[in-house]
Amino acid sequence: MANAGLRRIIIAEDHTILREGLRALLAGMGGVQVVGEAVDGHQAIRLAQDLGPDLVLLDLSLPRINGMEAIREIKRGDPQVRILVLTVHKAEDYVYAALDAGADGYVLKDTCSADLFQAIRCVLAGERFLSPAIASTLVDLFLGSRRGPAPVSAFDSLSGREREVLKLLAEGLRTRAIGDFLCISPRTVEKHRANLMEKLDLHSLPALTRYAIEKGLVMP
Repeated sequence: MANAGLRRIIIAEDHTILREGLRALLAGMGGVQVVGEAVDGHQAIRLAQDLGPDLVLLDLSLPRINGMEAIREIKRGDPQVRILVLTVHKAEDYVYAALDAGADGYVLKDTCSADLFQAIRCVLAGERFLSPAIASTLVDLFLGSRRGPAPVSAFDSLSGREREVLKLLAEGLRTRAIGDFLCISPRTVEKHRANLMEKLDLHSLPALTRYAIEKGLVMP
């Protein structure tokens, strides 16, 4: 029988050894209980809906549905569930995207167990938590912005629809299939693809695919 006093956690991590290691680590933390484990984004969403956890510890590089989309869907289903990202991605684009999607904390996988425990406690207490290295980078960026406007990145310049088209192109869908999926004409899809190539200065489908993988829109 589950202890009602324990905070319930789901681990979403596709690497078995890492997932098992996290489960063993959390077993020694005290005050928490791992109630579910997901190996992909789709399963993470379903378990969050079925189990109603207090916190989801989630990797961004998940198969089927990537971590960014999983965060959005989990939060859409239950805005109260807390989400702590545990990832290798240090680039600010990933941090901004994860927080914008609804993540409550962002921790790097090279963190020590004490910092991970602190992150979990902070997020469960309703606070936000960023790995020290991530927080330092964001402070530097903020201070830099005080000295002058930062240039808009190519990725930030993309519209929501352009990002959708980029994701579907990288997943291997053809023009007509993308049009059917998004309820737009093939000509409009081609226009979005041309805009993507111009804005990103990438002029082939393999280059667009590599870019989408780098940005976490699709799994390699």
